[in-house]
Amino acid sequence: MTPEQFTVYSMFSLGLIGLTFHRTHLISMLICLEGMMLSLFIALALWLLKMESTSFSAAPMLLLAFSACEASAGLALLVATARTHGTDRLQNLNLLQC
Repeated sequence: MTPEQFTVYSMFSLGLIGLTFHRTHLISMLICLEGMMLSLFIALALWLLKMESTSFSAAPMLLLAFSACEASAGLALLVATARTHGTDRLQNLNLLQC
C-alpha cells in the first residue's frame, strides 16, 4: 500500500468513525461528511493522475461541485433547525412533532 492510499483510506475511515460516534450535533456530522467527500475527491484525483487519463479529467471537479452543493444544503438545514429549535443538538430534534 502506497503512502497516498494509506492517507486516503485513513481520511475516509476517520470521517466515517467521526460520523458514527459523534452524533450529538448536526454541525459535527456535516463536517465528517465533508471530510469523507474531500477524501474521495483526493482519491479520484490521485487515481486519474496515476492512470494519466484525460477522458475522465472532469470527474474530480464534478465530485467537488456535488460536495459543495451537499455542504450548502446541509448548512441550510442547520440554519433552519437552529432557528426553529434553538439548537443543533440532534437529541432535541423530533420528526413527529410539528
